[in-house]
This record gives sequence, C-alpha cells and structure tokens, in this order.
Amino acid sequence: MAGRIERIDTLRREIIFLGYGQEAGDPHYTYYYKAKLNGRSQQLLTYGNGEHSLQLSRDGHWAIDTYSRMDMPPVYNIVSIDNPKRHYEFFRSDEADYLKAGWVKPTLVNVKAADGVTDLYGVMYLPSNNSRTSHLVPRTSNKLPIITNVYPGPQDDQIPRRFTIDENGNQSLAELGFVVINVQPRGSSPLRDRDFHTYGYGNLRDYPVADARQTILELARQYAFIDTTRVGIYGHSGGGFETVTSMLTYPDFYKVGVAASGNYDNRAYIQWWAETYQGYGREIPTAMELADRLKGRLLLMTGEVDENVPVASTIRMADALQRAGKRFDMMVFPEQGHALYGAYYQNIIRYYFLEHLVKPEQQDINIVKHQ
Repeated sequence: MAGRIERIDTLRREIIFLGYGQEAGDPHYTYYYKAKLNGRSQQLLTYGNGEHSLQLSRDGHWAIDTYSRMDMPPVYNIVSIDNPKRHYEFFRSDEADYLKAGWVKPTLVNVKAADGVTDLYGVMYLPSNNSRTSHLVPRTSNKLPIITNVYPGPQDDQIPRRFTIDENGNQSLAELGFVVINVQPRGSSPLRDRDFHTYGYGNLRDYPVADARQTILELARQYAFIDTTRVGIYGHSGGGFETVTSMLTYPDFYKVGVAASGNYDNRAYIQWWAETYQGYGREIPTAMELADRLKGRLLLMTGEVDENVPVASTIRMADALQRAGKRFDMMVFPEQGHALYGAYYQNIIRYYFLEHLVKPEQQDINIVKHQ
C-alpha cells in the first residue's frame, strides 16, 4: 500500500513515497520507495526490518535512513537515491548499553485473529527481574497476571513500532509483576487492505473485542507463564470504550478494567469520526445496553473539560451501571481535557491493577438490585 509522497523531482520525473506491506515482516512498518511519475521502475530505498524514517539531502541525491523496532535500537544508513542498492551503515546503537542501563527488550508478537486466518501484530512486555519470564521459558508452574492495553482504531492502531523505552508506561506496568500486551485487532489500521480496515464498519461497539480475547488465549498457549484466570484490560478514548465493552461482553474472562475518556455511545460523539467509520444512518449499539453484565472490578476516568469525548459519555455509562445495580469506581480529573497523561494518571492505573488483579480470586462485588 502506498502512503504519503515525500518528494517530487520534476527534472528526473521521479517521486519518493512511503509504502507498507511489500517487505517481509510486520506490514505496518514504514519503508521508502522511489518510482517514475508514470508509476514504473519502483525501487526500495530503505533496507532493514523495522520502522524507517528518511532525511533527504537538499539536492535529493542522498539521504540518511534511520530504522528501528521496539526490540531493536536505531540503526543509521547513508542511502544513494540515484543508486538505491548503494547504502552504507555508519552507526548501529549498541544494544548492550541499553540493557546495562536497565532496558528490558520487549517481545514482538504475531498471532491469529478470532477468525483463525488474519495476522495481528503487537508487543509483549515482561518484568525485568523475573527469571521465569526473562528467557521466555516455554513451561513453568509459576504464572503471572496478564493486562492488555487496547485501542481499536480504525484511524490508527496506536501500536508502537519505532524503538521506545517505555511506550505508554507499559514496561513500567509490567515491572510490577504483570505480562502486558499491546496487540492490534482487525479493523484498527488503514495501512492494511480494505477488508481489514473496514472490519468494524456498521458496528463500532463489538468489532475489536473478540480479537482482544483471542490474542490473550493464543499467547497463553505459547507462553505457559500467562495466567488466564487473572486478566486485566485498559485503554484511553476508543481504548476506554473497548475496555468497557470487553468486560461486559466477556464478564467471566476480564477481572479488572480501567477505562479512560471512553466514547461509550457513538451517537453522541463527533460526526466526522462516528459517521465515517460507523456508516451514516446506521444504528450504533452502545455499551450501556450491556451494563447489567458487569462482574469484574471497573474504574471509569474522565477529564472534567474533555474537548473530544464529552464528559456526558462517562456520566451516562456510570448511570447505566448504577441502574443495573453494579458497583464500580470512578475518577474525574479537575480541569483536565481529553488527554489524561502524566505521573498521577499512570500511577492510578498501576495501583488499580496492583490492588485488584494480584489476588488469585475475584469476589462478586456487585450490588444486589432491589426490586
């Protein structure tokens, strides 16, 4: 799939553009190509399995290519635009230096979606000081709770692919004794084919939840240290909506969830997003309809002045849970907008999972609904 045009050279009648899915490996990695304006003579400019970024010289004859992955620090190449097969690696970051400083190399994962056919890609984070996971021991009697950090898209899957030390705080969350994963569902990314990207069209409530659960089950079959009796889920914005929907769709599977700034009713969400990805005139199911199914421990969070997802979305979700007689927790961040980031926000997530997911048994904490 072709992406953004990076440069147009009218004298040589060439373009340089971003492309996806043609090279081996994760089809979401960005590569750079050049081709004639008539679309012929396409050539790869950037070599190496990873996410690429190209910095062109002023005359357009040379470029610096930087590429990396979540499990590989940056590598730097000099690229000849005139003869792309002439590329020279001039610096490679020393992985040992990062490991010595405390970096924990995450595991890149590739699993099948709930349809058993579609490949899904993401990252798994493990505690640094845990011998039963440090070498991905295939079989062990000791198990760790697993937490999935979710975001459904469809405009972006928000899976980190460029080298980052602690993307979204997931590694620091794993350090508390959890397996933390961040894996895309079907319908999450526009960088794949049409069927993948439009998978959720017409039902923006349910489309990601089966894949999120299936990913956990498949990883648990691969890695015996994953405890599927202690499963957590969290996310922000669309990830908040997916968190709540997942807990209400699979109430016996997810034990703890943290949902921030979620668009629980897309009929009351921004027109350009909801109608674009849901379809104009289609009835949009809401998470409120499933409120009576809650069993696990749930924390709702919202900013007081959210300029993106109205605060009313979270209030209405809370109202539905109360009407269903369900106990839950809720936190409002004064003077905060949609972007709930920072140390306090991250620590609330960490403490919530520490307090409620580390226990092997989960009690039924719901309120008895009076007739």
